[in-house]
Amino acid sequence: MANKRTPVVIVAGFLGSGKTTLLNHLLRNNRGARIGVIVNDFGSVNIDSMMVAGQVDSMVSLSNGCLCCAVDVADMDAMLDRLAHRTSGIDVIVVEASGLAEPRNMIRLVVGSGNEHVGYGGLVLVVDAAEFGTVRGRHPELDQHVALADLVLLNKTDRIDGDAHDELLELLCRLNDRAAIVSTVHGRIDPALLFDIPERPEPQPGEQLSLDRLLYEEHDEDGDHTHLHDGYEAVDFESPVPLHPRALVDFLEDQPAGVFRIKGYVHVVAGGRTRTYLLHTVGDHIRFDPVRRTGDVPATTRLVVIGADLDPEAVRARLAECVPTEPVPADAMLAVHRFTPR
Repeated sequence: MANKRTPVVIVAGFLGSGKTTLLNHLLRNNRGARIGVIVNDFGSVNIDSMMVAGQVDSMVSLSNGCLCCAVDVADMDAMLDRLAHRTSGIDVIVVEASGLAEPRNMIRLVVGSGNEHVGYGGLVLVVDAAEFGTVRGRHPELDQHVALADLVLLNKTDRIDGDAHDELLELLCRLNDRAAIVSTVHGRIDPALLFDIPERPEPQPGEQLSLDRLLYEEHDEDGDHTHLHDGYEAVDFESPVPLHPRALVDFLEDQPAGVFRIKGYVHVVAGGRTRTYLLHTVGDHIRFDPVRRTGDVPATTRLVVIGADLDPEAVRARLAECVPTEPVPADAMLAVHRFTPR
């Protein structure tokens, strides 16, 4: 089996865009996930309401099993080492960049980390829908930040009307035509969009919902039940036939617009030999981890494509084109080797 890698998700955005609100939402609605948080200081994170269980050095342990760390950017690698290791129970690490941080540098720190137990989990850029135009006029570098993002959260959409929302959405799509863009209010998104949720049993009939389930679910004005994951989709794909490695990589390097993550087991064939990998992508970042075929590994390719405003049938059709119709030459495997760990 492939070594477990803890995704490191970078949350960036200009001052006041709603990064901390998003972070606090994820901590309140972790749904059983253990979250490691790296921030510039503890002051912005609503730790008091989460009952601090203890503090050691620059790390605060929360009663829900999450950890919060205050760290300078220069100490990033050391803190990643403390949070992610062979026996770590952390499911995801969220790094909240300061409002003036350069996202490209944050990405380099994570991607360049020597810690074999972490993987880049994507750049989430939070945009203030009401102030973006004004801030962009003063700080034109925001265009580059949007272009770098793997997921754009168009936040505070309750403060603008429908026409302004559509115009801003069109602008963001021009600045970044590959990222998933999700409209939010108060940073409320389903955490499953950013990281995998650990399995846990569903409540039995008559069992009281836990607090985080109550916070996770909400109702509209008519009392109808809605979920915070409205606005994005998870598309499943399965193939009993091993895929063409070069065709698969071509798909991954030219993903449908709106795709944020792709994950799952994939079987590829070249030169008459089939190999199995654990595939994980976030934005433009692609990784194939070789795995041994055991009882825990499915005998077929099983992928999940996660993104916003996806066309499920079009996504499945694109992936179906990766099924070879004739023998695949051995050198086609080189396409996958470009994205395997050295």
